[in-house]
Amino acid sequence: MLISTPMRVVGLALLLTAVAGCSKDKPIYEHENFDDSGTFSRNYPVTDTASCEAARRALLSQGYIITSSDPKLVSGHKSFQQTGETHLEISFNVVCAEDGSAGHHATVFANALQDRYALKKTNNSASLGVGVLGSVSMPIGSSDDSMVKVASETVTAQKFYERFFTLVEQFLPADAKKAAHIEEKPKTDLGVPEPKAAPAPAPLAPSAEPAATPAPAAEPAPAPVEAAPVSSEPVVPPAESTPITPAPAPVEEPAPASEAITPPTNPDIPPPSEPIPAMPASGQ
Repeated sequence: MLISTPMRVVGLALLLTAVAGCSKDKPIYEHENFDDSGTFSRNYPVTDTASCEAARRALLSQGYIITSSDPKLVSGHKSFQQTGETHLEISFNVVCAEDGSAGHHATVFANALQDRYALKKTNNSASLGVGVLGSVSMPIGSSDDSMVKVASETVTAQKFYERFFTLVEQFLPADAKKAAHIEEKPKTDLGVPEPKAAPAPAPLAPSAEPAATPAPAAEPAPAPVEAAPVSSEPVVPPAESTPITPAPAPVEEPAPASEAITPPTNPDIPPPSEPIPAMPASGQ
């Protein structure tokens, strides 16, 4: 008996739903196999203190804020802003334990925790009391914004820890890396800036002018002439000059006063109609 296509589809959907329900009800601890995959630990040929110091420098070089820096324990965190309403933070924990071997090897255990925060808005309301109606609740326009943790998960990506442990190797002591045959990788590939070499000074251009000729030897200076002794002689005072007497200023003679001429008293001659001018004085 043949089964129609719609019935097959319905049966397949029921089967998938049953499988999904079983996997959903499975406890989370069933996924923990506790197998040593090497994702969260590495072994280094140095002491535990030197290993944690290298891990601390590796986190600092990537912008992590160190919150705890013990000789055998390092903790740090770094924040990321994905969008305007979501925030992400990674907390890094590193523990260094010595193996107890004669070579003073240490194992570094690292794990990162990822916390996700979301922006939550809360509206505020106020109560207004009225004598007749009682208490009335009235909403107001203000709201409080706060970041609330909405998820927390341990980072399990293997490549994430491989990059971290590779960077830790770069900060190990040079003699330990040489003894363990650890290859030196360029720090620029790991996010660590390399010191810039000072530019070499530019060679001086050859001068086009010919070399300066040596200056001629200086002629010997003549011997100083001895000065004759000077005898003291009395100094004759200069002759007194005749004082200069200023010339007397010319005295101006007063102008002769005009003399009025009185006509003779003659009854037969009529008096003159115009005044008779005075005669000039003799000698002018």
